[in-house]
Amino acid sequence: MKKIVVLTGAGMSVESGLKTFRDANGLWENYPVSDVATHDGWLRNPTLVTEFYNMLRKKCLNAKPNEGHRLVAQLEDRYDVTVVTQNVDNLHEMAGSSHVVHLHGELMKVCSSVDPYDPRYIQTLTAENPVVKVGAKAGDGSLLRPHIVFFQEAVPMIEVAMEECSKADIFIIIGTSLVVYPAAGLIHYVPAHAPVYLIDPGDVNVGHSARFEHLKMGASEGMRELIKKL
Repeated sequence: MKKIVVLTGAGMSVESGLKTFRDANGLWENYPVSDVATHDGWLRNPTLVTEFYNMLRKKCLNAKPNEGHRLVAQLEDRYDVTVVTQNVDNLHEMAGSSHVVHLHGELMKVCSSVDPYDPRYIQTLTAENPVVKVGAKAGDGSLLRPHIVFFQEAVPMIEVAMEECSKADIFIIIGTSLVVYPAAGLIHYVPAHAPVYLIDPGDVNVGHSARFEHLKMGASEGMRELIKKL
């Protein structure tokens, strides 16, 4: 069975009603990135960060997988599929994808602020109770923080993603500008024989590589077209 690796970015979830972080009035909701998405911001004002991600969870809970998410999940009927996503939503899982690597963390999880990757203290929040009380503690006594990779922090799942990309027979990129590292560098781990399909309605700088086929479409339309090609 051939292996497909799908790399997705914020454009994957736009049709589900989630704006990209860089859009005007996007997911940052006019909060300075330095206040709500950096390690320094967390240390400076954990109350603000906790309240911001409570708000963001409520917004994301109203989102549903779009056709693009569902078509990616349906690839598993014929292929060994790994999704590597830069998104913190869980729409791929909701659509049925069974192997998802979250590079930048998961919005519906919280963790220890001393050791965010200690599995003993990672908690999954529910749709019924997505709110973290200000001052709530993890099992190790530290403040509960969002299980998000803040700016200034290492991306611990990048090595897992590199390994998956190195096994790809087909590589699909959806809704990402390929400018945010280290995710943008994953293309360098894809074997030379593997075709690369890029689905994004905008212009994306991929250099002069002949191995890229750019479908200038949104996620759902692009996936419909790609499935015909596969």
